[in-house]
Amino acid sequence: MAAIVAAPMAVALLATGCGGGGGGASEDGVITVNTTEPENPLVPGNTTETGGGKVVDALFTGLMRYSPDDGTAQMAHAESITPSENNTKFTVKLKPDWTFHDGTPVTAENYVRAWNYNAYGPNGMSTESFFSNIQGYEQVTSEDPDGDDGPQQAPQPQAEQMSGLQVVDQNTFEVTLSEPFASFPITLGYSAFSPLPNSFFENKEAFEENPIGNGPFRFESREPNTDIRVRAFDEYKGDDKPSIRGVDFIVYNELEGAYQDVISGNLDFVEQVPPSALVDEKWRQDLGDRALEKKALLNTALDFPLYDQKYQDPKVRKAISLAINREEIAQQVFNGSRTPATGYVPEGLPGYETGACGEACEFNPERAKQLMSETNFQGPVTISSNADGGHKEWIDAVCGNIRNNLGLECGFNPVPTFSEFLTMHKEKAHTGPFRFGWVADYPSPETFLAKIYKTGASSNYKDYSNPAFDQKVNEANAASTVEEANALYREAEQILVEDMPSIPLFDQSAQAGHSERLTNVKVTPFRELDLASVRLTEQQ
Repeated sequence: MAAIVAAPMAVALLATGCGGGGGGASEDGVITVNTTEPENPLVPGNTTETGGGKVVDALFTGLMRYSPDDGTAQMAHAESITPSENNTKFTVKLKPDWTFHDGTPVTAENYVRAWNYNAYGPNGMSTESFFSNIQGYEQVTSEDPDGDDGPQQAPQPQAEQMSGLQVVDQNTFEVTLSEPFASFPITLGYSAFSPLPNSFFENKEAFEENPIGNGPFRFESREPNTDIRVRAFDEYKGDDKPSIRGVDFIVYNELEGAYQDVISGNLDFVEQVPPSALVDEKWRQDLGDRALEKKALLNTALDFPLYDQKYQDPKVRKAISLAINREEIAQQVFNGSRTPATGYVPEGLPGYETGACGEACEFNPERAKQLMSETNFQGPVTISSNADGGHKEWIDAVCGNIRNNLGLECGFNPVPTFSEFLTMHKEKAHTGPFRFGWVADYPSPETFLAKIYKTGASSNYKDYSNPAFDQKVNEANAASTVEEANALYREAEQILVEDMPSIPLFDQSAQAGHSERLTNVKVTPFRELDLASVRLTEQQ
């Protein structure tokens, strides 16, 4: 394990930043933050990864927002969201006089048109399934008869608009769900539910070149693989209006480079510390009082490509899980900054249950060997991840466990960028386990279960499908109270434990760092910099 960590340590000391930024910001009052190259244009309904997500969150404000302190849902653009007695109909009233960055008003119609556009199957939006509980969703989507890779195309949907969305007046609309969903208002702070201006529907290509939101920052410019610049929107009506004048999101191909730039003052904020810097608390020595740590709503797992015949046996997947010493890796690679996962829902989330995964997530090499001997699996095991996210060290350690405890060859397959890694998901190009990290879209177990494991879910890259799991999640969604729903989500989680379509590895805290230019720096439970709170140490 020491040998695994030593080499990256040497690389970290020699690493140089890429992308510029930091103390050399071109404008007064502008801060620099690291990011990865977004997978898609900056359209909320087609952005589900962190690189684009943090920019979209700066450009758009939805009906709800989440507290930077504990993640609880709060009203943002919504003045009220009133449920019916059985939680199937919600009346949304907007705060008046909000505008988009182009000066046009944000109305109920802008929400309804955006949600319908995102849900309409032929538009191919990555958040399509987030609207599946709205009445009429099935009429605006259609199933491809031979899958994404087959020659046949999905038939044209029966309708272009969901019957469950109705505009009442300029500032009011109604949402009717196909089944009760008590937690529905909590989900509405996720960016997929943002409004879109009329200009998007008039000229989508022009919008993608120059996104127009309604959030605290407006789009300034974008140079692919280099940076995305946003500036404060002076007419913003929200309570979370920033004091900084703008943000330059700097694209890095390696986390090490971003980290070194924060240390040297060439970057103002990095939301993640590379594993090499966690050894012996080196990051705290490097950053001093500029080192930040906070419990976050995120976890790490190893997903299996269930479309590959050799990983379809649950015994193979459970054997690999039992062969991994999570505690040792958490201590020796992450210096205790990761917690061994005991379930599919991370600690700190409402509905979390300690030990939900039971023996399947415990280190038991003898049982692992026994299970693997009952299969025809011969290996080798190849674990894939993006190379720009600082994952090599712990994947090498996992491979060491697999070699030592199962006698199988195991190696790390580094994919150069996160964008390329996501493309592999969509193309079903994985030939072995692949890293899967998930940050809560909203503070509910539903986002860690339905959005990842339900049949056809937007982030179900593993191709997992179990009707019993789908049904249990539906029951949880239809519960009359959040507490009742959380109990049913725990039952759904137990179905995953039996099937083990992925291996829960670690729950995470956010380790972040900032330059001396910043003060009042808050890291949110979603591992982002709170742009409303941050201040500059001196007038720039």
